Amino acid sequence: MPVWCCRCSLPGHFRNYRDTETEGEIFNSLVQYFGDNLGRKVKAMPLVEETSLLEDSSVTLPMVVIGNGPSGICLSYMLSGYRPYLSPEAIHPNAILHSKLEEARHLSIVDQDLEYLSEGLEGRSSNPVAVLFDTLLHPGADFGHDEPSVLHWKLEQHHYIPHVVLGKGPPGGAWHNMEGSMLTISFGNWMELPGLKFKDWASSKRRNLKGDRVVPEEVARYYKHYVKVMGLQKNFRENTHITSVSRLYRDHDDDDGGQDSSISAQQLQINKSKFIRRNWEVRGYQRIADGSQVPFCLFAENVALATGTLDSPAHLEVEGEDFPFVFHSMPEFGAAVSRGKLRGRVDPVLIVGSGLTAADAVLCAYNNNIPVIHVFRRRVTDPSLIFKQLPKKLYPEYHKVYHMMCTQSCSADSNLLSDYTSFPEHHVLSFKSDMKCILQSVSGLKKIFKLSAAVVLIGSHPNLSFLKEQGCYLGHNSSQPITCKGNPVEIDAYTYECVKEAHLFALGPLVGDNFVRFLKGGALGVTHCLAARKKKQHLFVERGGGDGIA
Repeated sequence: MPVWCCRCSLPGHFRNYRDTETEGEIFNSLVQYFGDNLGRKVKAMPLVEETSLLEDSSVTLPMVVIGNGPSGICLSYMLSGYRPYLSPEAIHPNAILHSKLEEARHLSIVDQDLEYLSEGLEGRSSNPVAVLFDTLLHPGADFGHDEPSVLHWKLEQHHYIPHVVLGKGPPGGAWHNMEGSMLTISFGNWMELPGLKFKDWASSKRRNLKGDRVVPEEVARYYKHYVKVMGLQKNFRENTHITSVSRLYRDHDDDDGGQDSSISAQQLQINKSKFIRRNWEVRGYQRIADGSQVPFCLFAENVALATGTLDSPAHLEVEGEDFPFVFHSMPEFGAAVSRGKLRGRVDPVLIVGSGLTAADAVLCAYNNNIPVIHVFRRRVTDPSLIFKQLPKKLYPEYHKVYHMMCTQSCSADSNLLSDYTSFPEHHVLSFKSDMKCILQSVSGLKKIFKLSAAVVLIGSHPNLSFLKEQGCYLGHNSSQPITCKGNPVEIDAYTYECVKEAHLFALGPLVGDNFVRFLKGGALGVTHCLAARKKKQHLFVERGGGDGIA
């Protein structure tokens, strides 16, 4: 039974190695990063016996990544030493950007001034580095062009930064849990990660892609394969659950290299000047084959949050929402439909929400001849509705739902239609034990309906319970939970480092980038930051400024 090495807790350290990397090769990569002094210390550490639990590590990793979806995978790819360069033959359609790229063609994009390159670019992300990286990987994508990337990638092993990626399931994250029958909103090539084209992977697996959009199951398999083919498995740990991520502090007066320790908030308030911030302590457990839990503790100089935001479905917070006939996820509802629980029922299904997941639920019910009551707070003419941003030719099924939302709405004196009835500018007041629901219009008019089920699909929140204050303090509004749209984590625009917590990074949906196209920019920003700091540290050591150990 493979377990982690608790003494050094390094990427690749299973007791029984399952890839080609040997203990010696791991040691060499650490020596390369930390220097000979720390290398000798690491080499002296034995691997633990298989029966041991994970204990505190005496080596601090440069980076721990929490979340193994596309954000975490792409970050691992770049931390492993893969570097993007402008291709020799490439000409970017944006002449100004191309001119800037030509100025430093000999440098990888990681080593260039990202703020300078991002200046003046516009796109569908509010994060400038995400827009930059997207236009380099998919030039002209927002104009319907399918141009090849202007980048080519080189593996430069001397740039490897030791790290570990922790995930609850297999690489791919939430993509493994999504409803398999629905097509992705993005094209297949927008789902791909650097270095492996989605279409090439599909062809190699003899998968017949009927169109540019694919089902989530295919995307999940692609991500899992990507980690393997790119040689990243040594950095990944599956079936892990994080219980706490906290700062370690050291006493200013402790000059003899004493242990870091956790300091209570009360102690810090009493005498802030006495303590200096050190590293992060990441605690959790790994569920192994027999179902038991193996606790672990890792130390890290930096932590990257790549958890996504699908952990906790948002609730209406109304009376009766916890009744068993009220679902809060598409997989739950899809499973009920698949089991035939709702087929042939006279009473309609209530679907709450105006986003694409709610539209998926409408389609699922509609295609299974289940009558639908569709409730949402917005007007059908609201310009912020997602349907208005999707071309009709590419997304006919979603425009079918939007057409029904507009043309099959319930007026004050009309009854429910046989297959679908929309209730714009309405909200749910309560659910009752007899499977009835009370709706209220914006004018205050109340209506009661008997249901066969209800599906509340109004978004989701990340589970950041392992952080202090549930991570709320990291958001733009520290009094509210972190959400992708309303209150993302506040970050530096070019490094993705949290404004309110140094050496803590966030990327992907946590910073507002829901689409895979744009979350790859987070990996670029984080790697750019760490590489710059590593270079600065090495220059400091070379000039006699210290022993090089943080």
